[in-house]
Amino acid sequence: MTGDLRHVVCPHCHKVNRVPAEKLASGGNCGACKQPLWPGGVLELTEQSFAAHTGRSDLPVLVDFWASWCGPCKVMAPQFEQAAKAWQGKVRFAKLNTEQAPGPAGQFGIRSIPTLILFQGGREVARKSGAMNQAQLTQWLQSVLGGK
Repeated sequence: MTGDLRHVVCPHCHKVNRVPAEKLASGGNCGACKQPLWPGGVLELTEQSFAAHTGRSDLPVLVDFWASWCGPCKVMAPQFEQAAKAWQGKVRFAKLNTEQAPGPAGQFGIRSIPTLILFQGGREVARKSGAMNQAQLTQWLQSVLGGK
């Protein structure tokens, strides 16, 4: 073990876990609730869990701001899910329903959906509006993060 620990927020109980960097992609369980840290999909955020995941994780967190009535959001959802699996252990993929959680949507000035915002270290580092397929999503993430 290199001793390089990363903070990862549990998708279930929202507690911060310290995980060796070399073991991020292999999964692991939360030290508090014993649930998987990487349940294999996209995390559904609420107003209450948004700040914990975007502000307390050492991993980049990609948030899809969406709404249930949005056609392009529905079209992009399966592509977003596939990209989440491909980036597991490198980027946490999450969704925030702007109808159910208007606070963060207003805080970040979301004017059109879907809008993707990449957070790192609690700060917005990149933003992209409009639906994308998995290849476009991957290309955008690689350009922002400097590769996979």
